[in-house]
Amino acid sequence: MEFFDTLFFNVFDHYKPTKKQKANTIALYYISTLQCSLLLLAGIFITAFFNEMNSIRFSSESAWVLFIVLCIVIIFRNWMQYSGKKRTLLKAKLNSKKSKDQYNINLLWFLLAVSIALPLTMLFVI
Repeated sequence: MEFFDTLFFNVFDHYKPTKKQKANTIALYYISTLQCSLLLLAGIFITAFFNEMNSIRFSSESAWVLFIVLCIVIIFRNWMQYSGKKRTLLKAKLNSKKSKDQYNINLLWFLLAVSIALPLTMLFVI
Protein backbone atom coordinates (compact mmCIF):
# COMPACT_ATOMS: atom_id res chain seq x y z
CA MET A 1 0.00 0.00 0.00
CA GLU A 2 1.20 3.45 -0.87
CA PHE A 3 2.10 6.12 1.67
CA PHE A 4 -0.65 8.45 0.42
CA ASP A 5 -3.21 5.65 0.74
CA THR A 6 -2.26 5.26 4.38
CA LEU A 7 -2.59 9.00 4.98
CA PHE A 8 -5.96 9.06 3.21
CA PHE A 9 -7.37 6.25 5.34
CA ASN A 10 -6.00 7.77 8.55
CA VAL A 11 -7.86 11.02 7.84
CA PHE A 12 -10.92 9.12 6.61
CA ASP A 13 -11.06 6.86 9.69
CA HIS A 14 -10.63 9.83 12.03
CA TYR A 15 -13.57 11.76 10.58
CA LYS A 16 -15.85 8.80 9.79
CA PRO A 17 -17.45 8.50 13.28
CA THR A 18 -18.25 12.21 13.61
CA LYS A 19 -18.85 13.35 10.03
CA LYS A 20 -20.26 10.33 8.23
CA GLN A 21 -21.03 11.84 4.82
CA LYS A 22 -18.20 14.36 4.74
CA ALA A 23 -15.36 12.05 5.80
CA ASN A 24 -14.50 11.03 2.24
CA THR A 25 -14.62 14.64 1.03
CA ILE A 26 -12.37 15.84 3.84
CA ALA A 27 -9.87 13.05 3.18
CA LEU A 28 -9.94 13.76 -0.57
CA TYR A 29 -9.26 17.47 -0.01
CA TYR A 30 -6.48 16.60 2.42
CA ILE A 31 -4.64 14.17 0.15
CA SER A 32 -5.09 16.30 -2.99
CA THR A 33 -3.82 19.43 -1.26
CA LEU A 34 -0.85 17.53 0.16
CA GLN A 35 0.11 16.08 -3.21
CA CYS A 36 -0.30 19.42 -5.03
CA SER A 37 1.84 21.24 -2.47
CA LEU A 38 4.55 18.57 -2.75
CA LEU A 39 4.37 18.94 -6.54
CA LEU A 40 4.85 22.69 -6.16
CA LEU A 41 7.84 22.13 -3.87
CA ALA A 42 9.42 19.72 -6.37
CA GLY A 43 8.81 22.19 -9.18
CA ILE A 44 10.49 24.99 -7.23
CA PHE A 45 13.55 22.84 -6.55
CA ILE A 46 13.80 21.78 -10.19
CA THR A 47 13.43 25.37 -11.36
CA ALA A 48 16.12 26.55 -8.96
CA PHE A 49 18.42 23.74 -10.08
CA PHE A 50 17.95 24.52 -13.77
CA ASN A 51 18.46 28.24 -13.17
CA GLU A 52 21.77 27.51 -11.44
CA MET A 53 22.84 25.22 -14.29
CA ASN A 54 21.81 27.82 -16.90
CA SER A 55 20.02 25.14 -18.86
CA ILE A 56 16.49 24.80 -20.23
CA ARG A 57 14.39 27.87 -19.58
CA PHE A 58 10.68 27.66 -18.90
CA SER A 59 8.68 30.82 -18.81
CA SER A 60 6.99 31.47 -15.52
CA GLU A 61 3.61 31.50 -17.20
CA SER A 62 4.05 28.08 -18.80
CA ALA A 63 5.35 26.62 -15.54
CA TRP A 64 2.21 27.79 -13.71
CA VAL A 65 0.00 26.39 -16.47
CA LEU A 66 1.81 23.05 -16.21
CA PHE A 67 1.39 23.09 -12.41
CA ILE A 68 -2.35 23.81 -12.68
CA VAL A 69 -2.86 21.06 -15.26
CA LEU A 70 -0.96 18.55 -13.12
CA CYS A 71 -3.00 19.57 -10.05
CA ILE A 72 -6.22 18.96 -11.98
CA VAL A 73 -4.89 15.53 -12.98
CA ILE A 74 -3.99 14.77 -9.35
CA ILE A 75 -7.44 15.82 -8.12
CA PHE A 76 -9.19 13.76 -10.78
CA ARG A 77 -6.98 10.72 -10.12
CA ASN A 78 -7.62 10.93 -6.38
CA TRP A 79 -11.34 11.33 -6.95
CA MET A 80 -11.39 8.23 -9.16
CA GLN A 81 -9.13 6.22 -6.84
CA TYR A 82 -10.73 7.01 -3.49
CA SER A 83 -14.38 6.85 -4.53
CA GLY A 84 -16.29 3.66 -5.11
CA LYS A 85 -14.94 0.16 -5.59
CA LYS A 86 -11.26 1.11 -5.60
CA ARG A 87 -11.58 2.58 -2.09
CA THR A 88 -13.22 -0.58 -0.78
CA LEU A 89 -10.43 -2.69 -2.28
CA LEU A 90 -7.78 -0.46 -0.71
CA LYS A 91 -9.63 -0.56 2.62
CA ALA A 92 -9.69 -4.37 2.48
CA LYS A 93 -5.94 -4.39 1.83
CA LEU A 94 -5.43 -2.06 4.76
CA ASN A 95 -7.55 -4.26 7.05
CA SER A 96 -5.64 -7.39 6.02
CA LYS A 97 -2.27 -5.89 6.95
CA LYS A 98 -0.90 -7.09 10.25
CA SER A 99 0.60 -3.77 11.31
CA LYS A 100 -1.57 -0.76 10.69
CA ASP A 101 0.14 2.60 10.43
CA GLN A 102 -1.87 4.96 12.61
CA TYR A 103 -0.82 8.59 12.65
CA ASN A 104 -2.00 11.30 15.00
CA ILE A 105 -4.50 13.58 13.23
CA ASN A 106 -2.75 16.68 14.60
CA LEU A 107 0.51 15.45 13.08
CA LEU A 108 -1.23 14.92 9.74
CA TRP A 109 -2.68 18.44 9.71
CA PHE A 110 0.72 19.83 10.74
CA LEU A 111 2.31 17.93 7.84
CA LEU A 112 -0.19 19.55 5.48
CA ALA A 113 0.47 23.02 6.91
CA VAL A 114 4.23 22.58 6.55
CA SER A 115 3.87 21.22 3.03
CA ILE A 116 1.90 24.34 2.08
CA ALA A 117 4.07 26.85 3.95
CA LEU A 118 7.42 25.54 2.72
CA PRO A 119 6.76 25.99 -1.03
CA LEU A 120 5.18 29.39 -0.44
CA THR A 121 8.23 30.63 1.45
CA MET A 122 10.50 29.13 -1.19
CA LEU A 123 8.59 31.04 -3.88
CA PHE A 124 9.38 34.32 -2.21
CA VAL A 125 13.03 33.43 -1.56
CA ILE A 126 13.89 32.20 -5.04
